[in-house]
Amino acid sequence: MTGESLPVPKTTGAELIGGSINKNGTLRARATKVGADTALAQIVKLVREAQGSKAPGQRLADRAAFWLVLVALIGGTLTLVVWLLAGRSFSQAILFAITVVVITCPDALGLATPTAIMVGTGLGARRGILFKNASAIETAARVQVVVMDKTGTLTKGEPEVTELHTDRLSEKEVLSLAAAVERDSEHPLAEAIVRRAEQAGAAPLPATEFENVPGHGAVAMVDGHRVAVGNARLLARESISLNGLANERDRMAAEGRTVVVVAVDGRASALVGISDAPRPSSKKAVEALQREGVGVVMLTGDNRATAERIARELGIREVLAEVLPADKASKIAELQRAGKMVAMVGDGVNDAPALAQADLGIAIGAGTDVAIETADIVLMRSDPFDVATAITIGRATLRKERQNLGWAVGYNSIAIPIAAGVFEPAFGLVLRPEIAALSMSGSSLLVAVNALLLRRLKLPLAG
Repeated sequence: MTGESLPVPKTTGAELIGGSINKNGTLRARATKVGADTALAQIVKLVREAQGSKAPGQRLADRAAFWLVLVALIGGTLTLVVWLLAGRSFSQAILFAITVVVITCPDALGLATPTAIMVGTGLGARRGILFKNASAIETAARVQVVVMDKTGTLTKGEPEVTELHTDRLSEKEVLSLAAAVERDSEHPLAEAIVRRAEQAGAAPLPATEFENVPGHGAVAMVDGHRVAVGNARLLARESISLNGLANERDRMAAEGRTVVVVAVDGRASALVGISDAPRPSSKKAVEALQREGVGVVMLTGDNRATAERIARELGIREVLAEVLPADKASKIAELQRAGKMVAMVGDGVNDAPALAQADLGIAIGAGTDVAIETADIVLMRSDPFDVATAITIGRATLRKERQNLGWAVGYNSIAIPIAAGVFEPAFGLVLRPEIAALSMSGSSLLVAVNALLLRRLKLPLAG
């Protein structure tokens, strides 16, 4: 709910949020808020307010087609009247009038936008990008700033060993000893160490005389050695000094990593830096957006040190950290008031108000149902690089729409005077109704073919 990537310690009297997961020890809690007073209900309320404040999108093609129908009817009537007043027979006058109505039929104009939208939507679906409506794909083309949630969007959303500093043992030896102590623990930090040991191929060792020290770490006998794995409080309890590892511990902590110390036989032997690691494609996603001239902002409820470390790794210059769920939407609104077209990318319940407030909400497919329901676009592959792809598709689709609209309007501007017989007295140029019908069909065909060419769009590749 808060956007933090690691568990938050709770003590007697502390407030909990519904849906919290207890990772250690027993828990007794009392419900103090229910129904409309719960955190989730408040977030849903914020989402509804943000959605209700959005101005409905107006479709240029629909308005143009409406007026073109009026032009056809009025133009046909005027053509009939003018030729009758000019002394032509009724059959000649009605022929010109019918031709004007046929040639002005807004088929091409009506197809200009839907065909491009259809092809663009299909193109996105093949890359696992689901546009929920036509306005989403058009808004994607106009995005100027992308605000990205950190935990679960730019990062994997789970603790991972990102740095290992050893003093006198090899990495595999340290991991074997630490994993033996942590293997039976359910704590996320312990699980991260065990996963790293398995990935490194460290030999699994049995542990005896295991002792769990809540809030400190754990101690056990492993392969004839007394191994302590935990934080500074555990070292103090065991009377163990960091010796030459103190500076490294301070550096890791300053960079937003959670530092776990591994001590063997009363001597600190290694430091394990654990943090929420970026997704493999996150850096390339940021670079791709910046190449397109789109600004990237990180927005997170996590602490500033962790957020700034991730931002430096990914090349993000602007970071908004320690932001509560209710305040995320207001941060988006500030950017909008500055005249920016803003897209928000998130995955959690706490991102829903911001997704609704943004001009374009983009949800990670592996995210929560609330985020997916609120968003305008869903990235089914849960790959942040697809944000850049969605914007590329949106811009290409909008280009095709404008090309089609330009052709349809230009065609009618030239065809209507010819159909009305304006050039008949001087040049003898007359357009019969059947030829006008064929011309109108040809115009519609050109619009459809131009839209289909969108399928040849070269999309950016992450690798």
